Amino acid sequence: MKDKHEDERRPQDHGDANNPAAPRSTRRQFLKGLTTGTVAIGALTQAGCAPAIPPLKTRGATATTTVCPFCGVGCGQVVSTRAGKVIHIEGDPGHPISEGTLCSKGAAGIQVVNNSRRLQKVLYRKPNGVKWEEKSWDWAFERIAARVKETRDKTFKTTVDGRVVNRTEAIACLGGSALDNEEAYPLAKLMRALGLVYLEHQARL
Repeated sequence: MKDKHEDERRPQDHGDANNPAAPRSTRRQFLKGLTTGTVAIGALTQAGCAPAIPPLKTRGATATTTVCPFCGVGCGQVVSTRAGKVIHIEGDPGHPISEGTLCSKGAAGIQVVNNSRRLQKVLYRKPNGVKWEEKSWDWAFERIAARVKETRDKTFKTTVDGRVVNRTEAIACLGGSALDNEEAYPLAKLMRALGLVYLEHQARL
């Protein structure tokens, strides 16, 4: 047997559903209110606990553009330094080749600079020697120059079979991908001036 009060409530409920004046929120209004409340809560939380925008670690640093030394693509990098120390390396957005992008090697370039295992001194091993010795850069430059001149003077040829050649075949030069165009050009000019014929450049890896 149905309850008398239930029968009395049904017409009233049905009438409210068809009443256009009854306040009812749409799903769009519900989602809009939910989003607004979430943003407001997040803003209040950040304002009360921590700054919304973290401070830039490159603020006050000197930015210098350079070329990534890993391969021959030549992506541009921006190196940030402070007090003579590299603190950050990122892609150069104004570079025509990479447009600010870097591969995993280029993005981790700062680990090459700030690395306790990086060699910063010249290591020299005498002919037939078994031990490495630490030398200064001045010693190394003078040693290289003396050996190049000695070898060139002993092997330089002005003529071969009556033809002028002005060359030495005892010295070779191999460039690498770490050299940019501005460095490779004078290097090639210097090697040609010394009379080298074995001149190669490896910029593919």
